[in-house]
Amino acid sequence: MSDDMEAEKARAAAWFRTLRDEIVTAFVALEESHAEGPLSAAAPGTFDVRETRRSGEVGEDAGGGLMSVMRGGRVFEKVGVNVSTVHGKLGKRAQAAMAARKGLPGMDKDPRFWASGISLVAHMQNPHVPAVHMNTRMFWTPHGWWFGGGSDLNPCIEYDADTAHFHATQKAHLDPHGAAHYPRLKEWADTYFHIPHRGRARGVGGIFMDDYCTGDWQADFTLTQDIGRAFLPAYLPLVERRRLQHWDEADKDAQLIHRGLYAEYNLVYDRGTRFGLETGHDANAVLMSLPPLAKWV
Repeated sequence: MSDDMEAEKARAAAWFRTLRDEIVTAFVALEESHAEGPLSAAAPGTFDVRETRRSGEVGEDAGGGLMSVMRGGRVFEKVGVNVSTVHGKLGKRAQAAMAARKGLPGMDKDPRFWASGISLVAHMQNPHVPAVHMNTRMFWTPHGWWFGGGSDLNPCIEYDADTAHFHATQKAHLDPHGAAHYPRLKEWADTYFHIPHRGRARGVGGIFMDDYCTGDWQADFTLTQDIGRAFLPAYLPLVERRRLQHWDEADKDAQLIHRGLYAEYNLVYDRGTRFGLETGHDANAVLMSLPPLAKWV
């Protein structure tokens, strides 16, 4: 492995940690500033932070990360912001999946991998405030490297103005990289976050890319950074707009049913969930995305 790639991997891992710190700080500030509403008398939510480790072979340092979860806050019912950098050897199932999806020969002969990224899911107290998901990541094997990630909005009660702001902010961050990026990544998200057995999307979309590699590492990394930078300006104004909006039991019921869709998708279709569990990463961190409560009709 070249020294350049080692430096690039270190830069990517450091960026994901920086983005994690910025988002956690913003969410804590939002909790502390929420002085009105039905939960305003409660203490602001705080993040429970713990280290996670990937289970590798005996005696192997397989990496890990930080799992940061807030439960029962004034604004957030449950939010997790995880960051990790892991490495080791892919198991047989992961090798086969990677070889099939990427068309990479030789995975069985040299199954080493390295991966780093940030993953975030927020489930909100007020049903009018949309749930949201965001992740960005870099993956490396001796056969190639690539980036992935994006963010998508998952409201149980949809507002056209919120959807428009979320998409417009993402488009503004992608357009400097070329006008074709936003429509392509929007379509990618619409396809990826579709729930086949329900015949519908899990939310109102966003942007998404997977296995992304143009051969220009710096350009691809900069694009990935701007996907991450788009998240807070795309999402925080929606929280501020809706967090004090009145809701009733019918709204809460709609929220719980919508969360059922979210849980179905993540457990059945999400590739990141399957990869994390199959490669031995901390199961609680992998399943952090699941809502605290959900309902099925």
